[in-house]
Amino acid sequence: MKKVLMMTMAAAGLMATFALAAAGDAALKQAVAGEQRSVDDKVRDAERRPLESLAFWGLKSGSSILEVQPGGGWWSRILAPYAALSGGRYTATAADLNNPSLSEAARKGRADFAARYANEKIFGKVELVNWGPVAAPLPQNSYDFILLSRVIHGWMRTEGLLERNLVSVAGSLKPGGVLAVEQHRANPGVQDPKVESGYVTEAFVIEAAQRAGLRLVGRSEINANAKDTKDHPFGVWTLPPTRTTVPYGSNRAPDPTFDRSKYDAIGESDRMTLRFIK
Repeated sequence: MKKVLMMTMAAAGLMATFALAAAGDAALKQAVAGEQRSVDDKVRDAERRPLESLAFWGLKSGSSILEVQPGGGWWSRILAPYAALSGGRYTATAADLNNPSLSEAARKGRADFAARYANEKIFGKVELVNWGPVAAPLPQNSYDFILLSRVIHGWMRTEGLLERNLVSVAGSLKPGGVLAVEQHRANPGVQDPKVESGYVTEAFVIEAAQRAGLRLVGRSEINANAKDTKDHPFGVWTLPPTRTTVPYGSNRAPDPTFDRSKYDAIGESDRMTLRFIK
């Protein structure tokens, strides 16, 4: 109990330090507080800690930023406005338009993303770069800051994809550039190669990044959650915000009788927060 308390106090101290650092960046504070972010986006700040995380990762004004697989855009609605406010550049990966097998759904998803961030007064000029299993490597030596948020477990399900993607990402960083990683964290031990739970060990991520030529320069407990037991019936997706009640990837209808109270009380997952440089 004493050890847990000391770790909790240390994490709180670190968060306070990073919050103070972020507070000095007026553009970042403006982007996080901006009206382009919904109430639901901002409610999640208490668990995702964008100011503290970005301060730890060392995001600087004027940076060329790449967000890999932005998904629903929770980080995009911070990073794109921040780039616009600070004289930087924001790019996101998107469906590979050069892939002859690209589905219409994927094309529509790319077009919808572009439309959501088309207001240059808020988001600046958002750029998209092709990304996918047969896409050309990302542009070399192009970005100061690259964010991988909760994507590594997905790459691990296809043989060779993790290595391919990390090499591409590492090559696209400028010398001295930062790779920021946020990922659901498994307990130390042998990594499940199928990642059925969605959790990955820190050691696995660090070793994979190092093989791609990146150097670990920082790890933080900013996004730790000691309440996360990581043994949930539907993996990490049992927890908020996904809150699934069926196996991952299942087409079954949600189970209305599933008791969510235990998992909602845990909150979002325990996450590693890592900083690498090229």
